[in-house]
Amino acid sequence: MYTDGSSRGNPGPGGYGVILLFGQHRKELSKGYRHTTNNRMELMAVIAGLQAITKHEIPVTVYSDSQYVVRAIEEKWLDNWIRTDFKGGKKNKDLWTLYHQVSRKFKLKMVWVKGHADNPFNNRCDELATTAADGKDLDVDEGYEDAN
Repeated sequence: MYTDGSSRGNPGPGGYGVILLFGQHRKELSKGYRHTTNNRMELMAVIAGLQAITKHEIPVTVYSDSQYVVRAIEEKWLDNWIRTDFKGGKKNKDLWTLYHQVSRKFKLKMVWVKGHADNPFNNRCDELATTAADGKDLDVDEGYEDAN
């Protein structure tokens, strides 16, 4: 699974893009929001991708250009944030909590990839995310807008 998030203005209009690959199958997902942040869209991409996977018994490798997402998971920052109930004003509690619930169904590995480089899947996810952010009829990121 490849993921990317985008925000125009940060905060501003945003979107995410996901590519799911399994054997010969490929599925692309994207969605835009009227007011959000880049980090929220990076994390939302991972959540949306996982929610779209119906076979929980297979290992999933998530490729993301977000150090924030990859390091929070791989370096166990999230475990500490959950243990301390996001003490100290850690952001995006709503999405991290949702990620934590969704991710339990999978054996996950997170891999950081350099963004805007030579990875065609990451570049396509960026295109999906920015196109979604620039779209019309954007959804409401309630977790962000309600908190701000």
